[in-house]
Amino acid sequence: MPVIKSLLLIIILLPLNVCSQTIIADTSLLKNDSSQKAYTPISTNDLIDYKNARLGIRNYYILGKDNFKRQALFPVHLRGKDWLKLGVYTIVSASIALANQPIKTYAINLKQNNPGLASVSKYVTRFGDPYLKYILGAGLAASLLSKDRKLETTTLLASQAYFISNILGGAIKILTGVQAPFYTDPFTQQIEPAFRGPFYVFKKTLDGEPLRLNNYGSFPSGHTYSAFSVATVYAMQYKNKPLIPIVAYSIATLVGLSRLTENRHWAMDILPGALLGYYSGRQVVKNYRRFYKENKLQKKKTTSLTFNIQYTNQQLRPGLLVKW
Repeated sequence: MPVIKSLLLIIILLPLNVCSQTIIADTSLLKNDSSQKAYTPISTNDLIDYKNARLGIRNYYILGKDNFKRQALFPVHLRGKDWLKLGVYTIVSASIALANQPIKTYAINLKQNNPGLASVSKYVTRFGDPYLKYILGAGLAASLLSKDRKLETTTLLASQAYFISNILGGAIKILTGVQAPFYTDPFTQQIEPAFRGPFYVFKKTLDGEPLRLNNYGSFPSGHTYSAFSVATVYAMQYKNKPLIPIVAYSIATLVGLSRLTENRHWAMDILPGALLGYYSGRQVVKNYRRFYKENKLQKKKTTSLTFNIQYTNQQLRPGLLVKW
């Protein structure tokens, strides 16, 4: 259901004339009739506490389409410092890649020598998939039952970030074709973090069977970008409650580390996955706030009419309260 914005118009019926007053509510960008000055739209800081902030099917589609376009074309929108940050991230990721094999060996040994860690790692990694889907479903159900509009909107935004990050992340996996750390390449007989490219999986092994995409989709970590995309949305929407961002980012970080102890990803897969998820979640929330602030979200049109009587200057004056 769309965001509901109310415009209250009080019409006072006078014996010989009509007097009217307009009250602007929420984020309307309309002007005050008495001062002729535009109202300041709601700030992004105020929005996170705004109870009536709500998405519906139509708005979900509108924002989803715009978010996907913006994220898919993000290099086009990079400016100055953005390119510098991207360069720094690239250098850091490349540096981590040099330690892929040692980190893999350390993570496997750590898990083998610590039964408790092995049990926790196996559980934590499921918060990237499939538990994350259950969390989103439970969050939406809880918001509908409790009529918590903020939780409802936050969960829907989180689902957008989750879907978009998985689409973009999946595309990167296919294009890079990085060999997974648990798989031995049938042609080289090696387990290595090699970038095989998008067409390698179409090759057939000696027995005629094609290679599996999952064995060449290590980069970036899907569990990691899924976890960070959702965690970022909840952290931003509930940043007024410090415990929520701490818990959200802590779980997402542990999910990323668990992919190492579970030997499902190379070390170089984790940071790019986290950055992709973080960027996706942040972009979704910021774009939602921008749309809401600029009054671009579709509004549900409802109209109500209430009759009242006011006593002013020793006279009874009938009035109408119109809400739409």
